[in-house]
Amino acid sequence: MVPTKRFWGMVALGIPIGAIAYQAGQPVLLLVYNLALLAVAWISLKLGPNPAQLTIRRKFDPVLSVRAANKIDLILENQGLEPISGRLRDEPPAGCTATNLEFGFSVPAERETELGYFLTPLERGSDFFRGTYVRLRCPLGLVERQVKLPTEQPVRIYPNVLALKEFELLKQQGRLREMGIRRSRQRGLGMEFESLRDYAEGDDYRKIDWKATARRSKLIVRQFEQERNQAVIIVIDIGRGMLSEVNGVRKLDHALDSCLMLTHAAAMAGDFVGLLVYSDVVKRYIPPRKGRNQIGIIIEALHDLVAEPVESDPRAAFSYLSARWKRRALLVTFTDCEHQEKAVELTTALGPLVRRHLTLVARVSDPKIKEAERASLEKIEGMYQRAAAAFLVKDRVDAGLVLSVANIHSLEAEPQDLASALVNFYFMVKEKSIL
Repeated sequence: MVPTKRFWGMVALGIPIGAIAYQAGQPVLLLVYNLALLAVAWISLKLGPNPAQLTIRRKFDPVLSVRAANKIDLILENQGLEPISGRLRDEPPAGCTATNLEFGFSVPAERETELGYFLTPLERGSDFFRGTYVRLRCPLGLVERQVKLPTEQPVRIYPNVLALKEFELLKQQGRLREMGIRRSRQRGLGMEFESLRDYAEGDDYRKIDWKATARRSKLIVRQFEQERNQAVIIVIDIGRGMLSEVNGVRKLDHALDSCLMLTHAAAMAGDFVGLLVYSDVVKRYIPPRKGRNQIGIIIEALHDLVAEPVESDPRAAFSYLSARWKRRALLVTFTDCEHQEKAVELTTALGPLVRRHLTLVARVSDPKIKEAERASLEKIEGMYQRAAAAFLVKDRVDAGLVLSVANIHSLEAEPQDLASALVNFYFMVKEKSIL
C-alpha cells in the first residue's frame, strides 16, 4: 500500500482537528479520526483492482543494437471486468538509457493497450530486463497498490544491427548516397555474362558477340556484370591496441559496427564472407560461405567480443589463415596501426599473403586530433596540443606509407564514416574487377 498526496492531505487535516479536540478536552477525537482514516484507506485498498488481472508483455527485436535507439513496446492486457488505471515503471538492463520509463495508463475491461519507449544500450553482451513495477489506483484516491509484475526477460545486445536494416531499405529505394555510399553499376566490367545489346560507338571490339552479330546482321556486344562467388575475409584484432577509445567508445566497437555493414553488403552481392578474430592467439575462425545465414553466424560470433590487454600476434594469425584458405580473397583487417613499428610488424605478417590476396587495413581515426591541430596558439596549452597532434599525424602517415610500399591498401576514417568508406571500397573492387 502506497499513500497518495490526497492521503497525506487528509493526515495534515488532522492537525487542526487535533488542536480543536485538545481545546475541547476530547483528545480521543484525534485518535478516532486517524483510525477512521486508516480504516478507509485499508478498505479502499481492498476494493481496488486485482493486480492478477493485469498482464504485461514486452515486445522488441530479437536482438538489440548497441548505441542505437531500439523500440520497446509494452502491451498491457486487462483480463478483469473493471477498468484498471495507474502508473508503471519498466526496469531495463543495467547500463542502458531510455527515453521514458514511467507511464500513466488506463486499460478498459477485457481490453489491451500499448505503450512504448526507446532504449539505447551502451555495451554489448547479454543482460536482462529486471521486471515492471506497477501502482494501481484505488477508490477514493487515498492509496495505490504497488506490485512488481514478473516481466523479467533476457536480452542480447549486438553491434549496430539496425544499421543493416537502414542499409537494405535505402538500397531498395536507391538512396544509398544518404549513408555516404556511392554505388554505380558499371556494365562491361567483370567476367560474368549479363546480356546482349547493340554496338555503340566506343565499345570494345573484343566484346563483340560474332554469332549474335551474324544472326541479327548488325554488331552485337556482350555485357558483363560484377563477379559473384568471390571471397571476403574480415580479420579483427582484439589486442590491447583496440582498447583505446574514440569519442568515448572503444575502437573495437567502431570496428565491429563497420564489419557488420561490410559483411551484409558482401553477402547480399553473392560473395563468400568469412571471419578471423585474433589477439595473441587465434580466437575464432569462420570459413567463408555464402548466404544470409552466414551473416547471422558472423553476428553471433561478434556480439560478445572484448578487447584484451595483451600484445597481438598478427604473424601467427595470418599463418593460421593462410593454411586454411588458399583461394584469392579480399582480406580486410581491422587493427590499430598507429606508428611505423606496428606497420612493419603487420606488413611482415601479411607479406606472404599479399601476392595471392587483395589486402586492406582499416583504421579508426580520432576526430579530436583534427581539433588539436586547430587549437589556438594564444595560450601555451594550444601550442602543446598542436605539437602533439602533429607528431600523432606524422606517425600515422608513416605507418600508412609502410603499408602502401608493401602493396597493402590502407583506409582510415572517423567512426561515423568508417562503415560507408569500407562499403565504397568493396564496391569499387567489384566494379573494377580487381579481386
